Amino acid sequence: MDVHQFLWEYFIRPMYTREGYNPINTVVYALIFGFAVIYTYKYVIKPLKIKVDERLFLAVTPMVIFGSTVRALVDGGILKPNPWILTPGIFFTAFFLILPALFLDVKLKLYPKLTIAWGTLLAGYANYLLIINAKCWKPYELTLLHTLVSFVVVFAFYKVRPFERLYLYPVLAHYFDIASTVVAIHFYSYMEVHWVERHLVNAFGAYAYYPWITVILFLVYYILRNMVPDGDERNYWYLAIYILGLGPAIRDPAQMVLQIACQ
Repeated sequence: MDVHQFLWEYFIRPMYTREGYNPINTVVYALIFGFAVIYTYKYVIKPLKIKVDERLFLAVTPMVIFGSTVRALVDGGILKPNPWILTPGIFFTAFFLILPALFLDVKLKLYPKLTIAWGTLLAGYANYLLIINAKCWKPYELTLLHTLVSFVVVFAFYKVRPFERLYLYPVLAHYFDIASTVVAIHFYSYMEVHWVERHLVNAFGAYAYYPWITVILFLVYYILRNMVPDGDERNYWYLAIYILGLGPAIRDPAQMVLQIACQ
């Protein structure tokens, strides 16, 4: 197998066919993600002197919603597939779109207003396309119901055993993601595309996501608390984990309302 065949087999074709992740692209994407977090913090966030706090979480959220909704619009047949709006290309597209806004925000001393406005404009148009093409909102209702129940549990735990406040955002994002995934697989027979989770779901069912992701969230928090002593850098890792959770949490129910017709 030559390089072109290798790239097509393990990276390019899965983007278009939705056949999912495999051991090779899973490892590569994880490494890219790790280096992206390290270098964007070092060469973007620190030079711009942006404090990693709730404002930065708020600033990036509309762009995450935009990127995730665009990805769903592709799966729903509303937009034509293109590597830049498929996973993982959509992450790069969103990054390149938000970077100039962040730079201008800081230079004009308006941060985070411009970044939020720019992301909201893009997200608004993407969601306009979603709304006018939606076939059925029941999958979203089921997702929100599952999300509400899990949020109650998370906030109850946080009240009894509080952890770093900024980590609450990625935790909530990932429970939103779990809800959307469980609804898609359990109620609508969608296929899990992640390599490890696909085997887990096949063995134990979709609701196995809850203990699985909970354990991962605990481990990630423990590792970051002990291995990243700098608070601002650690918060940036929390932001990255938040984006990883919020992206599919927005995409999956949006994808379902475009693909599923109400009975």
